[in-house]
Amino acid sequence: MNFGRVSTAMVTPFNHRGAIDFEQTTRLVNYLIENGSDSLVVGGTTGESPTLSNEEKVDLFKHVVKTAAGRVPVIAGTGSNNTSGSITLSKQAVEAGADAIMLVAPYYSKPSQEGLYQHFAAIADEVTVPIMIYNIPGRSAVNITPATILRLSQIENITAVKEASGSIDQMTDILAHAPDDFLVYSGDDGLTLPLLSIGGYGVVSVASHIAGNEMQKMIQAFEGNRLQEAAKLHQQLLPLIKALFAQPNPAPVKVALEDAGISCGGLRLPLLPLEEDEKTSLRMIVERFNQQVNQLK
Repeated sequence: MNFGRVSTAMVTPFNHRGAIDFEQTTRLVNYLIENGSDSLVVGGTTGESPTLSNEEKVDLFKHVVKTAAGRVPVIAGTGSNNTSGSITLSKQAVEAGADAIMLVAPYYSKPSQEGLYQHFAAIADEVTVPIMIYNIPGRSAVNITPATILRLSQIENITAVKEASGSIDQMTDILAHAPDDFLVYSGDDGLTLPLLSIGGYGVVSVASHIAGNEMQKMIQAFEGNRLQEAAKLHQQLLPLIKALFAQPNPAPVKVALEDAGISCGGLRLPLLPLEEDEKTSLRMIVERFNQQVNQLK
């Protein structure tokens, strides 16, 4: 399965009571599909997965699958540091209609590289859908080394990795030795163009909530060998990307979505909404970005 070039790590809309707002979820899914998203990652960290119960996750998977209606692949975030629990949730996600699953490195437990391999291999053995591995040592406290990723790439249904190590050297090592059909995605919006330049495929993005079409244009410019255009788009996107991560994700992007007319509500503790000065700073950068986009039209 091809997840496309821009996969959006989707926020989870909540209502004023803090429950999942399925009506706004429908609006968000349609908005993202219409504005540059080739696939949707549901129930990941940007979707505040640590605060969602498994029942809520399954309900969310079902709703997004129904709303997407085959227009784009739906990737369910089913990873945790509990191998057995991840297997159960992965099976439930497949039953809910998810096209693929994303498995984050087991956090907090800090397993060995062999433990990481056995964890992912055990889950892959229980499902048939494609799997994207998610390496984010800054959050999980463990790095999946290139050697382990390469071992995992030999498993038939492990087809991609979301690399958020921040290490271009590590990504290069994977790309140099992985099978040709194994896809490497950037887990950092700001490293999308650098990753493309060394053979990467795309990005699992947060910024695509706001700039999905512009992310696509940058990738298309690169693929079309219009390198100066791609570089210019990267330069325009970078301040927006930094602003969206200036405070804990997804607080900034939920404010930006609200301003764009897509109400996604607040956040669940321990995350907090932005302070007014933080909102003002974010809005200035989003407005400046939108002005630059409009000038190019």
